[in-house]
Amino acid sequence: MRFRQRGLSRAAAAAEAHPGERVEVWFMDEARFGEKGRTGHRWWVRGERPRGLRQIGYEWAFLFGAVRPATGQGFALVLPEVSTAAMQAFLDRFAAALAAGAHAVLVLDRAGWHGSRGLAVPPNVTLVPLPPYAPELNPVERVWLFLRERFLSHRVLDGYGAIVAACCKARNALTPERLRSLCAYPWIRKVAL
Repeated sequence: MRFRQRGLSRAAAAAEAHPGERVEVWFMDEARFGEKGRTGHRWWVRGERPRGLRQIGYEWAFLFGAVRPATGQGFALVLPEVSTAAMQAFLDRFAAALAAGAHAVLVLDRAGWHGSRGLAVPPNVTLVPLPPYAPELNPVERVWLFLRERFLSHRVLDGYGAIVAACCKARNALTPERLRSLCAYPWIRKVAL
């Protein structure tokens, strides 16, 4: 309830601050994908342990993603690290991809690089942090789970290029309908402007 009150007030403040623009509510998060995958679930003969590939390695990429649950729109960027510089690159490209006359209210968690003082937030984006220790409020977490279960488990990836290619292929397989079904929580409809 507290987030809805604060989130609504910040979204309303963004709408008041940008009267000629259409305010869109987006949710953002990032996830690590790579050689240290998880086994995942797999259909198998009853009573036997399911077999699956699991690669042990220490190379990975980070998939930064934003979703607009109201429409199923999505934006993603694969980067080699999570840092203030990576977040700045994501914000700059995200802001450039927004439609003309749109202002994004970007809801995200409280990772250090999301609220860094070195971050220059573009003028057509307003950052709204989620309450601490509440990842279940961010619908993008369900997108990461879906990608891991359907596309990025039971695989052996040969190096960073293969990891980036797998992340891009998995992300590009998501349709607006799928993103809407994963992310359109009932309470978001009340918050969306």
